[in-house]
Amino acid sequence: MDLETEIKNNVSQSLAEDIGTGDLTTLLVPCEVTATANVICREKAILCGIQWFEACFRQFSPNTEISWFVQEGEMIYAGQELCKIKGNARTLLTVERPALNFLQTLSAVATQTQYYVNAVLGTGAVIVDTRKTIPGLRLAQKYAVKCGGGINHRLGLYDGILIKENHIMSAGGIEQALHTAKEIFPIGTLIQIEVETRDELLKALNVGAKMILLDNFDPDELRYAVTLTSQLTNKQTALEASGGITLDNVREIAETGVDRISIGSITKDIKAVDLSMNFFLPYK
Repeated sequence: MDLETEIKNNVSQSLAEDIGTGDLTTLLVPCEVTATANVICREKAILCGIQWFEACFRQFSPNTEISWFVQEGEMIYAGQELCKIKGNARTLLTVERPALNFLQTLSAVATQTQYYVNAVLGTGAVIVDTRKTIPGLRLAQKYAVKCGGGINHRLGLYDGILIKENHIMSAGGIEQALHTAKEIFPIGTLIQIEVETRDELLKALNVGAKMILLDNFDPDELRYAVTLTSQLTNKQTALEASGGITLDNVREIAETGVDRISIGSITKDIKAVDLSMNFFLPYK
């Protein structure tokens, strides 16, 4: 599914769950009243989600006018005015919360991602997302990760293979799982396997794994894995560190020489950025 279609679907579902059969409170406002509003940032963040924000208003009322003073992916600061909106007062009041929900949530993902990206600058490691996303917002959050400077892993189960512990057990072991994957899928298919010990790492390397996920390896074990992989594959196998990684230790992890660091918290453990919408007197 393309991003434009996903945005339309996200917004349609969000508006439907909030509005239902109609916004009762806005019936207090005369239907002909036009108003203006602006969005103010209350904390430092990376702005992300403009397309979702605008789509909320445009789906409900296509004539709504929105003027932005900042761009997608730009750093924003407390007290900064982000945009100004002009349109039917009922529309602005009805759409306010769904629109802000998207902007606050996606900005939070982009901001958290950039914290990690900045923490590993200069090491050669990249920050990668996971499938630990908010249900229904997979592509939106993946978009926000890229906005924050991170890299997308597979979008879902359909566009890449990650052979984890339970797959290995069910398939008959590391060697059998990798052999089967290579037989079933065409050359060029992303095939990654998870290992938890030195012995499993060696087995994966001996079978010719091209991407290995090192699950909960400490820094010393990661350095060993990098050295061994370099010796056996001439750096032709990519290594990804995962598990127990925070902003406090991500730099140390990156300096071990791994290629990728996957962080589930950048999409699942986020705190919405503090934004607010202020309404002015009816616009004449």
